[in-house]
Amino acid sequence: MSTTSSVLPDNATVEQVFKTLDTETTALFEQLDLSFLTDYPVFAPDPRGRTRVHEPPELLKGVIHCFYSDIYGPRPMARELHNEDVWRQCGFESPPSRRTLSRFITDFELVAEDVFIELVHELAEQVPLGKLFRIDGTDIPVDHRDEDADWNYDHAEDDYYYGYGCCVVTAAHNIPVAAAFTPGKKVDEETAMRVTRDALAVDTPRWFLGDSEFDMLGWHDWLLEQSVVPISPYNPRNTDDPPDIEYRVEERIKEHSDTVRLWQRQLDETYAERSRVETAIGVCKDLGLGTPRVRGRVRVKSHVFIALCLRLAVALANHHRGNDVASPTITL
Repeated sequence: MSTTSSVLPDNATVEQVFKTLDTETTALFEQLDLSFLTDYPVFAPDPRGRTRVHEPPELLKGVIHCFYSDIYGPRPMARELHNEDVWRQCGFESPPSRRTLSRFITDFELVAEDVFIELVHELAEQVPLGKLFRIDGTDIPVDHRDEDADWNYDHAEDDYYYGYGCCVVTAAHNIPVAAAFTPGKKVDEETAMRVTRDALAVDTPRWFLGDSEFDMLGWHDWLLEQSVVPISPYNPRNTDDPPDIEYRVEERIKEHSDTVRLWQRQLDETYAERSRVETAIGVCKDLGLGTPRVRGRVRVKSHVFIALCLRLAVALANHHRGNDVASPTITL
């Protein structure tokens, strides 16, 4: 972790010292508003009247800091957050225990998608997302001892893996704008529709790109109704009488407009941008998405969305510092 400091008088208070520190941790949180976390009932004070020592915003900051530092699991996190430099920069008044972190991560699963969506909207108000969204599924491999996971077939790798999946919609700058935790990498139409609606609730792109897995009639028609052009290669396995088209939209556009025409070259050149979704997902995996060292659906789902939240925090920090928003690291 990079640190720079200013010259302080000998009688400087601890608070003054930490205000002069400029680290990747302080950069992560200087523009991030997590105050909304206290509104979720799951984080409400203990009904038995015990005082809550640590608030949800500082706990999520602590966990996000650990993810950025490649530290996963309540026990290693607790060790990291016993470093006074760290826990003060995360907003704690005292270091959290392993048990506190474990309980927070478990509770976080109940609101993980909502928290992620809230942060996406927070980011979208400040960072342009572009006019081209991409959707894809990715694998989330886990330890074989995870009894909640299963074997899944990966068509891209032509091989099986043990774990879960995540469907992600990405925008400009490798930013995830919608996501769903899934049993496997393959995305069904219900999930595709849900994350697509979530994405369009953030911003309306001109184009929406997916591979042949997203050759879904309902998905195409809904996007066209929203004045968004979906581009997904036609999958001949979806019919016994395949039409002479390359992209499904060539057929579906006729059902929605008598005047709009899409040129083949235009479709080809736009679809060529689809592969950037793999880069965007790769950036998220660099920040922990692909390395869950926990077991059980609840904890893995929390892990996935914490990694996605970290990606948003990094993008926001880089934006405000004039850095490359697409980067997975913060430049001080």
